[in-house]
Formats: sequence, structure tokens, C-alpha cells
Amino acid sequence: MKTPFRTLSPNSRRALAGTALTLAALALGGCVVAPLAPYGGGVAYNETVVPVAPPPARVEYYGVAPLPGQIWIGGYWGWNGGRHVWAPGYWQTPRPGYRWTPHRWEQARGGWRERPGYWGRG
Repeated sequence: MKTPFRTLSPNSRRALAGTALTLAALALGGCVVAPLAPYGGGVAYNETVVPVAPPPARVEYYGVAPLPGQIWIGGYWGWNGGRHVWAPGYWQTPRPGYRWTPHRWEQARGGWRERPGYWGRG
């Protein structure tokens, strides 16, 4: 039969909580959080040439930033599965020492080449 947490003695609850925290720390100890390559490490370009120009950008209504100092990263047309797919914009806190370069499409021989947005040293 299971013993509900609230019926345990205070010492047992502390021991159980300490064990849970220790297990969580061990599980997360091997985790590595690394930024994406475009964040200061250069821009990863998609060299695929798309034969169809992207549609005109959609108008996005984004209102007031949810937190002071955040900037709006505008949406864009991406290429996925052989067609253009809209990726909506979002709010983001600027990164100190970096500036945002928006996503864009460039004309290339035989079509269009996608250039993703990125944070570059500013």
C-alpha cells in the first residue's frame, strides 16, 4: 500500500525531497546547453536554390512587448517540403553586444537562396 506524502514524518519528507533533488542534479549534470551556430559563430547558409520566389511578407500585428527592452523578430517565408511555409514572428530579448540581422531571400542563378536571420556582433 502506498503512503501519501503528507502522512510521512517531517524527517522522511526532507530525506525524500533531498533524494529527489540529488537525482535531478545527477540527471542534469551531463546536459550541455549550447547556442545555435548563427549566434556569434557565423551564419549557417542553406545553399539550396529554390526555383520559386517567396510570397510577399505577411503583415504581423505584434502590439507592445511583453517585457521591457524586448524586440520583435519578424516572421518570414521559409522553404520546407518543396514549398514556402510562413514562420511567424516572436518577441526576444536582445543579446548584449549583438545585433539582429533579419531573415532574407537572395536571387541566385536559377532561382532564390534562403538566408536565415541571425545575431551578429554589432
